[in-house]
Amino acid sequence: MPSPKPDRLLFVDNLRWLMIVLVVTMHAAVTFSGLGSWYYVEQGKLDTGSLLVFAFYQTHLQAFFMGFLFLIAGYFVPGAFERKGTRKFIADRAVRLGVPTLIYVVIVQPAVGYYLCHAPGSGPLPSLWTVCRHYFFSLRFLGGTGPMWFALALLIFCIAYPGVQRLLGSRETGQRDAPLPGHAAVAGLIGLITVGAFLIRVVQPIGTSVLNMQLCFFTQYVVLFAVGTIAWHRNWLARLPHGLGVFWLWLAVVVGPLLWAGMMLAGGGRAGNFEPYTGGWHWQSAAYCLWESFFCVGVCVGLLVVFRDRFDAQGRFTRFMSDNAFAVYVFHPPILIAITFALRGPALPPLVKFVLASGLATIACFLAAHYVFRRIPGLRRVL
Repeated sequence: MPSPKPDRLLFVDNLRWLMIVLVVTMHAAVTFSGLGSWYYVEQGKLDTGSLLVFAFYQTHLQAFFMGFLFLIAGYFVPGAFERKGTRKFIADRAVRLGVPTLIYVVIVQPAVGYYLCHAPGSGPLPSLWTVCRHYFFSLRFLGGTGPMWFALALLIFCIAYPGVQRLLGSRETGQRDAPLPGHAAVAGLIGLITVGAFLIRVVQPIGTSVLNMQLCFFTQYVVLFAVGTIAWHRNWLARLPHGLGVFWLWLAVVVGPLLWAGMMLAGGGRAGNFEPYTGGWHWQSAAYCLWESFFCVGVCVGLLVVFRDRFDAQGRFTRFMSDNAFAVYVFHPPILIAITFALRGPALPPLVKFVLASGLATIACFLAAHYVFRRIPGLRRVL
């Protein structure tokens, strides 16, 4: 996800920075809702209405935004691999994905930990050496990727791609005019992700992680990354029918929320009991996996054709957003945490704080990315 090159598809660049803005808002939502995992969560009990609003926003967002980033990333992998060859391709991805991840693990994560230890009301104040010593020598750094788990997972997928490509042989090459997927293929993709997600969540329910990797969502990520690579080989992004995408987008955004509400009412979510939805042999988990996959695939297919046909251009503002999006993704946690700390004082409703934090953090992160982080010698190449 580094800054786009001039020959990149502009509508894809626009989708990418939009997804990263949504990442910032998601982490702001977790801060004030307590639904999910984040560095700092504001303490306090939410009323039922606020809880449901946060749950609605976060579940709909979580359903598609990271999977969409894997889909976009997967689309550009085959072309880069064919141009560079295996060794150069992996070396390039190691620099562009691995170096920012290493910077986060070694510098940003311990700095955030030190800052949190010195927040008001945090108790005894450890030194920076104490915080870093515990972080590294206890091996906690192995799970210290923060939001850069995405870059690490993407690097792993890229390393695996040449081997998978060799296994496939020439089956995916020379198919730029292959038949386009239709409604049956979209429905089949939804079913595939649903089954995989349900089975994984029997042993890795939502809310669990392994070295900061939430495996409960990885069926979606792996499948959409693979779909992205196939889309490049078969030239789907340029050829997908507008009507197909719009149909599934409308179906997702109109029917999806209704299905979500019905699922919550029938399964105990209205009372704040979300545990059966997180995994295990529960009908709520199966229903949630199906809803999540349906909403994800519908939104992804729809946004791709809508942005391709309506937003395949950039002006000064959108170029600014594209250029700085990856730097925002890497460095937004400390900025967002500082802003949410500043909002602890005012006695405002959590939803109001969420809106304020989302707006302020987005502006501050993009300005910091442009005027600070991407001007540091050596960083610009990987940001």
